[in-house]
Amino acid sequence: MPEIVLTTLNARYAHASFGLRYLMANLGELRDRAALLEFDISQRITDILEAILHEQPRIVGIGVYIWNAAESLQLVADLKRAAPDVTVILGGPEVSYETELQPIVALADYTITGEADLAFAALCRRLLGGQRPLLKVIAADLPEFDGLQLPYDLYDDRDIAHRVIYVEASRGCPFKCEFCLSSLDVPLRQAPLDPFLQAMQSLLDRGVRQFKFVDRTFNLNLKVSRAILEFFLARYEPGLFLHFEMIPDRLPEALREPIRAFPPGALQFEVGIQTLNPAVEELISRRQEHDRIADNLAFLRDQTGVHVHADLIVGLPGEDVESFAAGLDQLVAMRPQEIQVGILKRLRGTPIVRHDQQWQMVYSAAPPYEVLQTKLIDFDTMQRLRRFARYWDLVANSGNFVETLPLIWGEGSPFAAFMSLSEAMHAAEGRAHGISLHRLVELVWSFLIDARGLNPAELAPKLWRDYARGGRSDVPLVLRAHLSEEDRRAVTRPSVEAPARQARHFVARQAR
Repeated sequence: MPEIVLTTLNARYAHASFGLRYLMANLGELRDRAALLEFDISQRITDILEAILHEQPRIVGIGVYIWNAAESLQLVADLKRAAPDVTVILGGPEVSYETELQPIVALADYTITGEADLAFAALCRRLLGGQRPLLKVIAADLPEFDGLQLPYDLYDDRDIAHRVIYVEASRGCPFKCEFCLSSLDVPLRQAPLDPFLQAMQSLLDRGVRQFKFVDRTFNLNLKVSRAILEFFLARYEPGLFLHFEMIPDRLPEALREPIRAFPPGALQFEVGIQTLNPAVEELISRRQEHDRIADNLAFLRDQTGVHVHADLIVGLPGEDVESFAAGLDQLVAMRPQEIQVGILKRLRGTPIVRHDQQWQMVYSAAPPYEVLQTKLIDFDTMQRLRRFARYWDLVANSGNFVETLPLIWGEGSPFAAFMSLSEAMHAAEGRAHGISLHRLVELVWSFLIDARGLNPAELAPKLWRDYARGGRSDVPLVLRAHLSEEDRRAVTRPSVEAPARQARHFVARQAR
């Protein structure tokens, strides 16, 4: 039976814990005495506890994150009741800051703050050797990559078949954006390139085709970024899909060249815009050049097959509804395939709290600590924006309404028009979750016919093509009377090698 159990509750089954695999990989001589058990937040805590205690461990290490903080607290409380002699060690970003305020830290035996890749192994050696450190909270020394064992052999065949495969070529971020934990994670450290690429080759050889890079600033080191892109380009096979987080205003020709060479659907870039208000950018210590952002996004849309996922944040200090609306309208004009509208979260340890008094920032006390209201956005308005964000994801980001979407705002403001749609959808449904695609078609149809006055005969073929693009053959009732047989046959199925959501965006773009 293992003496050490490493565990966490992932947000969903498809998400594999990258952090636990790093801890396991760096246990050294203790690795054979440890087991890795993963769960997800939909499972019952008592069932999770049963599985852990079945291993009869002496030490349980638990990764705590914003998405599992509440469940982890219950797990630790029940674990200490059921097996008080088991030593519980916490780690992860949620317990790396403000530890003195957290009940879960008080319940656990030890908490390691920061990057615990090596510190966890060192603590386990002491505990298994009969020593018990006096300090309950232990700050980990920042590890260098060349001193770490890479964890990629710990993805098993089931992970490769069913889960997201996370990888990283660097850690840290040189920027100081006050809402982000990465602003505390300095300096930027690069993984040794040759061992990293060897590990990527091993994953490719084992059948991995989708890689999610978790680097916060993948395109900061141009030499390394280009080498990684060229590595995968040279090994491209249909189905390869690479996700990178990119700095939006840094895309020189040295990177543009290999990016152009990838087939459509092979690359996804997540670009964090967050705000396009210069005054707000200054408040939150964010630096970005708007002209370069616009130029880079135009390049990606017009000259490459990259799927662009851009981020905007609602509720930043100093940003009112009008400012956010202007930013969204500007970003829509830059034509990324997706715009993720996120609600500001007060992550533990981030310096965003310095604005609380001046801008009357009020956050939820429960994870994920989303902003409830600010000086400039009252609670009711924030709720409307929260619904807007959810409906935007269902309609604008899903790829299920790519042809129909521009009809929602026509020549006007995307924000204003979509807010009207959001209000109409909420009035009709009273909720923003659990709405079927069939019902979404009906809601969008009603809005465009009743509120926008569109011609049903012109709207129906576009909405039908959007609906059918995902492989559906049933015709929604609201469309049936307005479709000819030719309309029903005029459906282009996705042909690009990409995940379904991204593929729907590309086939619609090609059709236009």
